Amino acid sequence: MAGALTVHRAGATVWCTLDRPPLNLLEPGLIRTLRETFEALAADRTTRIAIVTGQGRAFTAGMDVAVLRDLDPARARELITGLHDAIAAVHAAPFPVIAALNGPCLGAGFELALACDLRVAAAGTLLGLPEVRVGIPSVIQAALLPLLVGPGRAAALLLTGEPVTAEQARDWGLVNEVVPAERVRTAAEALAARVLACGPDAIRLQKGLIVRWRETDVVSAVRLGIDAFAAAYATAEPREGMSAYLEKRPPSWGRRL
Repeated sequence: MAGALTVHRAGATVWCTLDRPPLNLLEPGLIRTLRETFEALAADRTTRIAIVTGQGRAFTAGMDVAVLRDLDPARARELITGLHDAIAAVHAAPFPVIAALNGPCLGAGFELALACDLRVAAAGTLLGLPEVRVGIPSVIQAALLPLLVGPGRAAALLLTGEPVTAEQARDWGLVNEVVPAERVRTAAEALAARVLACGPDAIRLQKGLIVRWRETDVVSAVRLGIDAFAAAYATAEPREGMSAYLEKRPPSWGRRL
């Protein structure tokens, strides 16, 4: 759908706003646009961080049930594969992604939020996976839940379809910060600023490790970390960052020594 995703650049930060009010329900056009947007951003090194949020009163209440209702197995596979590819593009982005949860975050919307690296939520926001209540399982990023919150909590979310509040999600480690609704954007910007204060190349290396650590065993993960540490010294950032620390000044990441 034309205009279903609004993209706005503010320096090195890109805001991606789901713009299908009132609930920003996901459908094939918006899913495709989300994937294409993040694939394009991944190829643009001027993008250092992205923030995903929703227009109006919801982040996204998930998939449009009118789209889901009349699928057959072949079209269901096609739709969920497209959703997987879009969420994977967000998850694998070479820069950090913040989910600014301005309202309900349900179903595929919750999975999109889980694909992000950091999450800021409005107080009282509901997060959940209600798919079983309409006859389908939760898939894709839902596979991460047992590792993120433990098997019992994951099973409760997946088997009852009942949501949790942002406050409970914060206590479980799913949300980094809970703020009043009117401060969600400001809180996301402040969190982004803290990331942007760090070395750009180091952040890209760290983000790549975070993604790969989820996909490999511990021994391999440690070896990947050793490679990334050595790779950092192929850039000027360690020398500049440590010189700035010793000289008690802010680092200048464009500086070459």
